[in-house]
Amino acid sequence: MILSSSFFSEFALSGRKLPAQNQLTNAPANPKLILTMMTLRERLEWLSRMALLVFILASAAFLSAITAMRIAIHGREVTMPNLVGKSVAEANSLLRSNGLVLKVADHLYSELPLNIVVRQTPTAGLLMKQSQQAHVVLSLGQRQLQIPAIEGHSLRASRIELLRASLQVGEVSNLSTYEQVLDTVLVQNPRPGNGASTPRVDVLVAQLPRESAYVMPHLIGMAEVDAQRRLDSAQLRRKVNYVTAPQWPHAAVIDQTPEPGSRIPASASVELTIAN
Repeated sequence: MILSSSFFSEFALSGRKLPAQNQLTNAPANPKLILTMMTLRERLEWLSRMALLVFILASAAFLSAITAMRIAIHGREVTMPNLVGKSVAEANSLLRSNGLVLKVADHLYSELPLNIVVRQTPTAGLLMKQSQQAHVVLSLGQRQLQIPAIEGHSLRASRIELLRASLQVGEVSNLSTYEQVLDTVLVQNPRPGNGASTPRVDVLVAQLPRESAYVMPHLIGMAEVDAQRRLDSAQLRRKVNYVTAPQWPHAAVIDQTPEPGSRIPASASVELTIAN
């Protein structure tokens, strides 16, 4: 298109300018262009702020993940309740309320009534994860056993008799007596024929009276008369040997057997050596 000279004259008189071709528009800033226009110091400061922002965001994400994991792990933990002495129904209900599972591991005879929890694994108070199993042992009640008569039998024969009845000798007590045969069962508990909840039978067994014992006194250096008086007071038998020993006083004890301080039974014989 061809414009006349009069058009440019009129445009010039009006005072307006033609729009420049490189004039900036309202479009968003280009980051590459901004970095190009920045100085080196401004670039370093900008990069430092960006790195700090990335570090803060990464730390927050890491802490959030750790917190979520702790909540997920510990949030599912419960404390194992005490089940001993409770019925199987009560124990099952208590475990289910805590998110745990009851498993019967075994049964045994006990003094507790039938189907009462005797033992549990794990023990009460331990931390458990939900859905874990609690193993319990239930009672079969008291076992009624038939006790054979063993009074008047020897202890060895009594052991054999009890083993045949799936029983065993319990506590053995001794009674010192000369009136009964040695090693004979005098009394048994439980009594014969009675039902019992324990497989053990306690017995009282006859034995000979225990012989008295003494501590050997120190007699060396004493006069023979004084030494014999001390032995006579304990009713100890003695054997006296006389030897020539000029360095010792006459009739003094210069040796003894057993040695002073040793334990000697009442039937033992004490040997003295006397200076002649």
